Amino acid sequence: MIQRIQTVFLLIAAIAFGLLFQFPFASSTTNTGNLFRDGVYNLNDHTILLILSIAGAILAVVNIFLFKNRPLQSRLSYLIVVFGVLLAFVATFFFMNESKDMAETQVVNDQAGMYMPILVIIFGILASVFINKDEKLVRSSDRLR
Repeated sequence: MIQRIQTVFLLIAAIAFGLLFQFPFASSTTNTGNLFRDGVYNLNDHTILLILSIAGAILAVVNIFLFKNRPLQSRLSYLIVVFGVLLAFVATFFFMNESKDMAETQVVNDQAGMYMPILVIIFGILASVFINKDEKLVRSSDRLR
């Protein structure tokens, strides 16, 4: 389980989901609007973001322990990628809706949390690629028996 590279990739994806609780998506110089009431746009600003992040982290951790069922593990890795893409789109959608209401002079700085869904997507894809490689290796060895 631990010696497989896809385990490391799934663990990194789970950590990236978890780091979203620490790092905000963006910060603002003024405290206006719904997302920037406290000057920071993070997971706690909307329930959908929180649910996607928690579900993705749990799914990535559970997926590590499904090493005996590679087809299911591969499908769940694709689902992790979908959660990462949804998280990025939903966070961007809420930010764009909020930016319509913000003043022109307000400065918004992106933070490290903005790039965590990209890490989730990359490492989820890498995990599924290596899971599929393992499955092909097992199938080829089964033909030799």
